[in-house]
Amino acid sequence: MKKFPFIVMAAVAMISCGNTYTAKNAALGGKIDSLNYALGLVNGAQIRMYYMQQDTSAAMVDEFMEALTAAYEGKTEEKTDAQRVGENIGYTAKQFETKGLAEKKEWGYNGKVFLQALVNGLYGEKAPAADSVETNWGEWFQQQYYTAQPDSTQKPKYVKASCPAKAKQLKLKTLSDSLNYALGWLNGEQISAQVIGADTTGTAKKAFINAVNTGLKSGKHNPQLIGMAENIGKTIAEQEETGLLGVEGVPTLFSLIQQGFTNGLSGYDKQMTMQEAGEYVNKTLDELRYGDVKAQGEQFLEENKLKEGVVVTESGLQYEVLRMGKGQKPQETDRVKVHYHGTLIDGTVFDSSVERGEPITFGLNQVIKGWTEGVQLMPVGSKFRFYIPQELGYGSQKAGQIPPYSTLIFEVELLGIEK
Repeated sequence: MKKFPFIVMAAVAMISCGNTYTAKNAALGGKIDSLNYALGLVNGAQIRMYYMQQDTSAAMVDEFMEALTAAYEGKTEEKTDAQRVGENIGYTAKQFETKGLAEKKEWGYNGKVFLQALVNGLYGEKAPAADSVETNWGEWFQQQYYTAQPDSTQKPKYVKASCPAKAKQLKLKTLSDSLNYALGWLNGEQISAQVIGADTTGTAKKAFINAVNTGLKSGKHNPQLIGMAENIGKTIAEQEETGLLGVEGVPTLFSLIQQGFTNGLSGYDKQMTMQEAGEYVNKTLDELRYGDVKAQGEQFLEENKLKEGVVVTESGLQYEVLRMGKGQKPQETDRVKVHYHGTLIDGTVFDSSVERGEPITFGLNQVIKGWTEGVQLMPVGSKFRFYIPQELGYGSQKAGQIPPYSTLIFEVELLGIEK
């Protein structure tokens, strides 16, 4: 049976407060500044797109940014899993008080039943049966979620309550009572198994119940987003020692990341769009991580082209003729049979049909540009050595043992052409 998930729906109550974090252009002084800003922007924009559909208000942006900033500054209270989940349940139950159970207004909401059932499930108290309720509450509730229509002649009942401390059996008199009990009990049962675990002293259960009541009293918009913000803030702080995104030597500039997040969460893209930010982050990180590889390759090619016997084509491809054959030259649309031996400029072998003892056949238009161009220069029976610039190879992509931006060296023997 498919388990009914925890009630961790987004809370969307509005809170009246000033807009502390304002979307605006950031002052960017160079590549590192732009990287920090773009990283915040693209993450903020993605959170807005995927997690804030129901509330993109300025108040929600403030709430997220306050949590992120507090976590970055080490001011966030450490909570157990039981406390975090308890607050989430409390926040969500608070929304049920106005939006209806599982946000179905026609169901109403009976906090006394729902929260008592939550505690009963937490303590393993067996759920009561009712005429309209099957013994398998999970399957029953899943079915009722799409079909249940409480008595339309009666106005839905809304009852506020706090979370009780002890398990207690209830009599379920109406379908609405059964629905409230089912969802509460199912969540309590799952939380007991998946979050509380072994709790011989009852400490974790009590902490959970207290946290539910804390959540019920809170005016926060969306606890899940707050938890996400706190995790992000802690991660940013940790990267001050390791380097931004783990790239050694790249400083973490929190004020720019912070402004990027604010702009992304606010949908402000006048300085940089989410797509532009994502592309900039990927490109810049590659340059920072593999800039030495690219520079060393460029220096190697500059020196290599001066050697006797090295020919440089218009594209920048370099080659030497080790043996000139007398056969036909292939065209781009041909399939060719070759033996090859590939290395990096430091001599590291990354692939070799010669070492495997088995030639390979492929379409000449299905390989890297350096191969497509170079092999067309070879009559069958020839053996050339190619020096392939990164832009004619794999460029910014990592390919097996080949780092991004690598200059490649291939010895290639053309054995035949297949039309």
